[in-house]
Amino acid sequence: MASPAVRDQDNHNDAENSSIGYCGKVMNKVVEFPRKLKKLGQDDPRRIVHSLKVGLALVSLLYYSEPFYNGLGDTGMWAILTVVVVFEFSVGATLGRGLNRILATFLAGALGFGVHHLANLSGDIAHPILIGIFVFLLAASVTFIRFFPRMKARYDYGLLIFILTFCLISVSGYRDEEILEMAHKRASTILIGAFIAVFVCVFICPVWAGEDLHNSVAKNIEKLGSFLEGFGDEYFKVVGSGESNMAHLQGYFSVLNSKQSEETQEPRHGRFRYRHPWRYYLKIGNLTRQCAYRIDTLSGYLNSEVQTPLNIQNNQVQELCMKMSSESGKALKELAWALKTMTKPFSAASSHITKSRAAANNLKSMLRTNAAVVAGVGGDQVRLLDIVPAVTVASLLSEIVAYAEQIEKSIQKLASFQHVQFKSAERKKPTALTSCKTSSSNVGPHHVITMDRLASLQVQESNKEIGSKFQRIRSAV
Repeated sequence: MASPAVRDQDNHNDAENSSIGYCGKVMNKVVEFPRKLKKLGQDDPRRIVHSLKVGLALVSLLYYSEPFYNGLGDTGMWAILTVVVVFEFSVGATLGRGLNRILATFLAGALGFGVHHLANLSGDIAHPILIGIFVFLLAASVTFIRFFPRMKARYDYGLLIFILTFCLISVSGYRDEEILEMAHKRASTILIGAFIAVFVCVFICPVWAGEDLHNSVAKNIEKLGSFLEGFGDEYFKVVGSGESNMAHLQGYFSVLNSKQSEETQEPRHGRFRYRHPWRYYLKIGNLTRQCAYRIDTLSGYLNSEVQTPLNIQNNQVQELCMKMSSESGKALKELAWALKTMTKPFSAASSHITKSRAAANNLKSMLRTNAAVVAGVGGDQVRLLDIVPAVTVASLLSEIVAYAEQIEKSIQKLASFQHVQFKSAERKKPTALTSCKTSSSNVGPHHVITMDRLASLQVQESNKEIGSKFQRIRSAV
């Protein structure tokens, strides 16, 4: 046994090691924090600009200047609070919060003043009773309305401001004249703060949700395509060997909760002006989310405890499922590229969708006409419960193929919109005769002659030669 002195020394060493380890963790976090800040700014430099814009909006209020303070007094703080809570990253979100705050303040102020005046007319005894009844009814009703999903998404902030303003005005012990003066100053300062926030957000490096909507919809479609491309191999590999690599299949999670960010409204802007195809993007985004819900269900079968036996995998179901998954994934990635670059036609995506639809139809006809093929190979007897996972996966893939086809049709409708200009180009480089590369000093344009253009030029040259020969023969005659 170790002596007490040795045990004390060991305990002391353990304490020193633990303290050193704790200090090392703290130092690592301190060193890592600037790296995270740098990465946050590099991922989207607009975040840095947004931070500077908020500071500029607060400074532009000049609350600390003497004229502003003498004119509004302590109520000027409401302008600063309005800028802080209203200023959002995008123009649409800023306008939404600003309108919510202004409308809620005016409505709650009017109702609060009416309730306060009515309570004063009722006498000293009924005054607190009426105030309590009205506050209870309105606060309870508005709080219950907040549970509606649509109200929660768009008007939750306005409803909170409504409750706060109504309670502040109706419960206050001021006289009616003082309440009117207080409401006037507060409304004025809120309008000033909201105007400055909107002005800075719109006219200084604005971030439009329409641009983010275009990029996010295309990115979401690409995420679904990446999942479907790898699902077939991953699913049957998991079932066969028990090995799984799910890291690259988790990108679709962000698509499931993209509705609120996509439905942000804002003024028409950019090249579309008042003809922005907002509803087309919303429809494509909705179809993408519906497809993502099926993919989320499909992803649950990768780690499901009920798996398909090995003797069922080596049949036509596996082949058709893998083809449906890979072809629909390729189609979605092609559509995402076409939408992101505003390029048409969509011949490659249409080809992949046709192949996936053919595989889905073959699978349906096989399941409808000959269930024995699904049950196994070589006459093996299997239970019906064993083929349920495979059939369920096949059914989900069939639905995903249908949604991929709907997404393609929606993007084609967007491309046919008269105010949307899709470039006529293919993703794969066409066979072309290009001019020699010019040097860096040559600033002239680069000319590209495609095979179609070359053929038309050859036809024109041949027509000219025929015409010249005809003229010579005619002159000779």
